Amino acid sequence: MNSFRPGDFADHGFDGCGDFVDDLPVRLQTGLDRDVDFWNTALDFVDYRDYRGFGKSYDVTPTEENAYEDAEAAWDMLQFALRLGNQSGGVQLKPNNGKPENELSYTPYGLQAYRSHKPLEGVDSVDPADNNDPRTKCEPLGFPRYNHYDLGIQVFQDEHKIAMLYNFDNRWRMIWTDGRPLPKVVDGGVEIDGEYREARWMGYSVGRWIDDYTLEVVTVGTMPEDRVWLDNTGRPISDQARITERFHRLDNDTLEWSETIDDPKIYTRPWDTMKLRMTLQDSRIDLMTRYCSPVEIDNYNKTFGDAAGAN
Repeated sequence: MNSFRPGDFADHGFDGCGDFVDDLPVRLQTGLDRDVDFWNTALDFVDYRDYRGFGKSYDVTPTEENAYEDAEAAWDMLQFALRLGNQSGGVQLKPNNGKPENELSYTPYGLQAYRSHKPLEGVDSVDPADNNDPRTKCEPLGFPRYNHYDLGIQVFQDEHKIAMLYNFDNRWRMIWTDGRPLPKVVDGGVEIDGEYREARWMGYSVGRWIDDYTLEVVTVGTMPEDRVWLDNTGRPISDQARITERFHRLDNDTLEWSETIDDPKIYTRPWDTMKLRMTLQDSRIDLMTRYCSPVEIDNYNKTFGDAAGAN
């Protein structure tokens, strides 16, 4: 029996505890009738138990018996909620802070693209009035930038696909798990069954189980570098990128989400962007939804951006 297929991660939620203490999570109860523990990890995440008085950690190793129970409960619908770190200073594993160990290996074209970007955050940040971040015009963030923005996520699953719902701007992406091949990347889009398809904001994602506890997802066919950025610090990503994610269940309550970028147009070699741990949550949790509002951006620019540009 395949322990976590197709119910894989169970019908509760996962919360990734980030570096920021604002909007602390409330005390939650899982379907297992015990407190959720917000883990302190080696990645300098905040241990929210210090703030919420949570009890001890629980180390529940997946077994065939308890895995089957979880899978049965989530056969038709899988839900989990993730609260990611803000990552405002750049992707989690490589913040754009000027330190040599976080410098990326750009191609000549990639470096040119990076230098053309004027971000609001990171080592090369500019005044608000001078930025050219697409998000300040309410452009969609695109994939994989949605993975590197402060937001919540819910996930639903059926026998053919997984839907990841990003709370910011009510965006979603589909991950096909029905055995279809990954589309072939061509100029300006992808090829599927000999037919051309356009590039998409979320790309084209295909997932496969590499073992009973690990789902690997590969995404291609994303938007070009003149439309999207990789992160808030202006790092570029192109329509030639291949993004690989792994969702690995470490134990009953812990899911590890990692991401690797392979973009030969922008970077000379693949590199890892994040490795986040999420904690199992109650599936009834209500997540806040945020929208990009042109009116609010205009008000911000009038209050801060124009004044900064005038100095």
